[in-house]
Amino acid sequence: MQSPGSLYVVATPIGNLNDITQRALETLKSADLIAAEDTRHSGQLLARLGISARFTALHEHNEQHASRYLIAELLAGKNVALISDAGTPAISDPGTLLIAAAHDAAIRVIPVPGASAVICALSASGIVAPNWLFYGFLPAKPNHRQASLQTLAALPYTLVFYEAPHRIVECVADLARILGGTRRVTFARELTKLFESIHSLPLAEAEAWLSADANRQKGEFVLIVGGAAAGDNTDDHAELRNTLTVLMDELPLRQAVHIAAKLTGVKKNTCYKLALTLQKTDL
Repeated sequence: MQSPGSLYVVATPIGNLNDITQRALETLKSADLIAAEDTRHSGQLLARLGISARFTALHEHNEQHASRYLIAELLAGKNVALISDAGTPAISDPGTLLIAAAHDAAIRVIPVPGASAVICALSASGIVAPNWLFYGFLPAKPNHRQASLQTLAALPYTLVFYEAPHRIVECVADLARILGGTRRVTFARELTKLFESIHSLPLAEAEAWLSADANRQKGEFVLIVGGAAAGDNTDDHAELRNTLTVLMDELPLRQAVHIAAKLTGVKKNTCYKLALTLQKTDL
């Protein structure tokens, strides 16, 4: 009976080609098949590294179908290398379905570590808090993004997000509005690339800093935000936001504020200011 091959989860550079590891090079050269998020992009990358390979596509639109094909190849004894467009596969990138299916089929999964944008950003951020939570990409729709942030607001851990350039300004505005302007945010942009930049400042100043220079809004971002400090009233604010959101869907603003103040015990003036902010967000 044919012994199954191995699935190698191979990290590739996130920008600087010199960040490829010797082990990754050897693995990619020896693999029978490379599963790539974008075969054209990966083909160019491997050509620059002097590697010729047999490719198959595995991306978010075909992952289930591609996984079935790749599992059959692995069970037939082929060694498969999984790569994403950049960085470590299955970290906010396709690959988790294939990896889970390989484990279910008793196929050996072998990580080949290397570049990761989240680890790269954290290592250069100067954040002293030992505990952090990697969230990945926040939802693209504003109301869903705001709801997700409300669930994170009271956590004492450093929060790490990925964000795309076309959403960075509105995302940062939501971070400041929901998490509070006193927390610090670190922008780690275009890591390991020509225009790499790392900048830290209070969230209250972040939107203006971004808007002051259009170049600051370009590239792929890692955002690192300080966690809730002891004694923060983020739980109260989350409860108030949720209460106001429900009431404002059914009632005029002033009536919603009046009822929310009674239900939560928060001062009416505070409720009113938050209600105005929520109203602007929904416009």
